[in-house]
Amino acid sequence: MNAHVAATVAALLALSATGAAAADAAKSRPAGRQCFWTRNADSFAAADNRTLYVRVGVRQVFEFEMFGPCQDIDWNQRIALVSTPGSNICTGMDATVISHSPIGPQRCAVRAVRKLTPEEIAALPRRARP
Repeated sequence: MNAHVAATVAALLALSATGAAAADAAKSRPAGRQCFWTRNADSFAAADNRTLYVRVGVRQVFEFEMFGPCQDIDWNQRIALVSTPGSNICTGMDATVISHSPIGPQRCAVRAVRKLTPEEIAALPRRARP
């Protein structure tokens, strides 16, 4: 009987150590990518010609940082978001912004995309709020 109890206690200790190690590993892992479907983008605003904010649904805002200046994006009333290879955007490499200009559409490469926190959304200047 004592051998059986000892084996059970050893198994429980091993299980709890494995669970603790898994929890520590999960804490040290970076957060998952924040993605959205392009069809869910509702509105946009550009703070300048390198930064674009896109509202997705009611509560989410994503910041797009361009590789270079995207002419006329900061006063445009319409843009297009193109996602590659699918129809969702997770990183800058997934997205291209098409800005309409007097000389025709301009394709703007996106360097980075990130989801803003509620605090960052509230801190956006009025002109930059989508």
